[in-house]
Amino acid sequence: MKVLLVNGSPHNEGCTFTALCEVSDALNKAGIDTDLFWIGNKPLSGCIACKTCITKHLCVFDDKVNEFLDLAGDYDGFVFGTPVHWASVTGSMTSFLDRVFYADLSGGGGRFYLKPAAAVVSARRAGTTATWDQINKYFGLMQMPIISSRYWNMVHGATPEDVKKDLEGMQVMRVLGKNMAWFLKCKEIGTKAGIPLPEQEDFTFTNFIRD
Repeated sequence: MKVLLVNGSPHNEGCTFTALCEVSDALNKAGIDTDLFWIGNKPLSGCIACKTCITKHLCVFDDKVNEFLDLAGDYDGFVFGTPVHWASVTGSMTSFLDRVFYADLSGGGGRFYLKPAAAVVSARRAGTTATWDQINKYFGLMQMPIISSRYWNMVHGATPEDVKKDLEGMQVMRVLGKNMAWFLKCKEIGTKAGIPLPEQEDFTFTNFIRD
């Protein structure tokens, strides 16, 4: 089993990276393999609603989003990390998540179906809970079980060294990794025991405007 940890910071080895590494170490100690994926610091367009992904199962913009989508199907769980910008997810990470999940949902790819996911948030001071809520909404729509920790999944600090001094935050990262490892092992046992996936229904789209 393996988990892909996504770094949504413009800094490859900054505060968000430091938090994700703590989660990764805990997963590794529990016998789960991990890889890190950096979305980079080049501009990422938002979704333009062209719906090309419905037929191609990938985004019309061939960038980090498609690179990630090509990898995602091989992983059993995901951790998405972001710093706080203006009390929310960074602009690039928002565009990344919008396009990744819409491409999979519209294309019927099923890369994320019932795979556990967690959000990790890094901030100097405030905006963490709003950012955490924002990311978790993606998981809820994609039918991804949300993995929690002993506290909300956040660390504080202006530098990686500061983050390491946030002893409670780092502990929260370790507990998160342990909890995800436990969930993955339970899911594996269920699969081996022959427990089937839930029966899927066709989508029902309802508008709120009536004739």
